[in-house]
Order: sequence, then structure tokens, then C-alpha cells
Amino acid sequence: MPKNKITNTKENKGEKRKLLSPKLDVVFQVLFGEKGSENITKKILKAILKEPINKVDLSRNPILRRQKIKGKMGVLDVIAELNEKEMCDIEMQVGEQENIIKRILYYWARVYGSNINKKEDYEVLKRTIAILIADFEIPGLKELGYYTDWKLIETESRKVILTDTIEIVIIELPKIYRLKEEEQDKELLDWLYFLEDPNSKRVMDAMKENEGIREAREKLEEMSNDVIMQRLAEYRESAIIEENEARNTALHKGIAQGREEGLKEGLEQGEKKKQYEIAKKLKNKGIAIEEIMEITDLPKEEVEKL
Repeated sequence: MPKNKITNTKENKGEKRKLLSPKLDVVFQVLFGEKGSENITKKILKAILKEPINKVDLSRNPILRRQKIKGKMGVLDVIAELNEKEMCDIEMQVGEQENIIKRILYYWARVYGSNINKKEDYEVLKRTIAILIADFEIPGLKELGYYTDWKLIETESRKVILTDTIEIVIIELPKIYRLKEEEQDKELLDWLYFLEDPNSKRVMDAMKENEGIREAREKLEEMSNDVIMQRLAEYRESAIIEENEARNTALHKGIAQGREEGLKEGLEQGEKKKQYEIAKKLKNKGIAIEEIMEITDLPKEEVEKL
């Protein structure tokens, strides 16, 4: 079950509903990927990429509020064209996923490859950035910080970048709580705390000076009172719960099967060890190898080695 389960309940008529969680991928996709969110997306991407972004085009994203509500709903990443010359793919991932690194590489490749037609020259391919915001710590990155920026780099010198065409940024939200004050990047962390809890005091303070966060929270309030978004969030959350339950069931079955197979293997190994001990004793007493083979069912080569 997702850590931040949406607990919206029907409230008294005229009262606002609780805010939807911006970490839920369907909410994240509409908040940052829907046309009209260009200014919000520009601000968060500027904080993540630490570079100027003058223009954002979100026209490649589906309009989820117009689609039929389905349980799984497919891929829910955000595709943005930056400054009319670069592509960016952003994914918010709540539940731990196997092969998450291969997944983000695949998303990068999908967007990168979509920039060219069969008859076009490779020159038209645009710099493509994939951003993964994970609500869990990723195996293999435990010793690294909450923010890592990955490029193709020459391994011996660790200085020469092969190309700026590929870039992958990974943000692990749980790690932000272990930061020391001097390590903090305020602009980016304000956005990450907004994703964690849009009602927190830090977010309320940030809204006074950060136009993007203020606009994002206002849009989140509008979304939280939109019946279609409420249904989308409910269906998506149900799908995630079902996926987690299926994964846990498969895991438990695998553990139980592994225990059974392990016990069987252990018994077999124990039986074989016993046969070797008997064969060794018989051999030490001068019993013929053929007789030992018949008593223990061990092959001739194994008996001769004892």
C-alpha cells in the first residue's frame, strides 16, 4: 500500500475536500503535465536542472481529465519540450519497482527516439533528459545523496563527457530528511517538500516568495475539488493497491516454495552425506568397491575418491 494513501472523505456540503497527494502519479501528471501548467512546470524544472528555462511545451501529454477512467491507466510520465530544443521526461514513482533504473533508461530512449523520423538525419535528435522522482531509496544508490545527475562520462579521467544528449536525474525523496542545513538547496527542497506535504509550514512559507509553488498549490486545490480528478485518484490508488497486493502474494508464494525446495534439497544433501560417511567406513574396513557401490548407490568414481 502506498505510504501516503489518499484519505479524502466526503465532507459537509460546501466544504473543501482534503488535498490530493501530488506524489500520486496521476495527480502529478495533471499538475505538471496538463496544458496550462507551463509556468508551474518551468519553475520546478528550473529548480531540478539548475539551468534557465524560458519556454515549456506540454502538448505531447494526454489530457487525463478527458479520458475514460481505467484502473491501471498506462504510463503516467510528463513529457515537456524545453526552450524549443530539448526534451524532458519526468516520472513520479511512489511504489518501489523492480528494474527501476532500466525503466528510466527505457523512458529516456522512448522520448529520444520519438524526435526523429525514418528519413531525417540524426542531427535532428534533441538533448533528452529523464527525471525520476522516487518515493523510496533505490538499491545501489544508498551511499549517494538525494539528488544525482548522470551523464555518459569517460571512466578513466571522469572528466570528459561523451555527449550532452543524454542526462538522467534521480531524486530520492526519503533522503531529504537526513540533510544537514549547510547541504540544503532551498529552491529545490521547497518543491520536494511540496510533493511530500503541500500543507506543511515550510510550503506555506515558501509560497510567500515562490510564485511557482503558490501556483502549484492553487492548482492542486482546484484539482482536489474536481470530481473527475477525485475519481481518477481513487481508481489509480486502487490499481496501485492491487498491484502491491499481487506482488506481495507472489513474493510470499515464492518464499514458501523456496522453503519447501530448500528443505527438500537439505534432506537430499543430508542423505548423500550419510551415504559418503558409510562408504568411507566400509572402504576403511577393506570392503570391495563394487560392494560399497551396491550398498550406498554411489558411483564408482565417487567411492574411489574417498
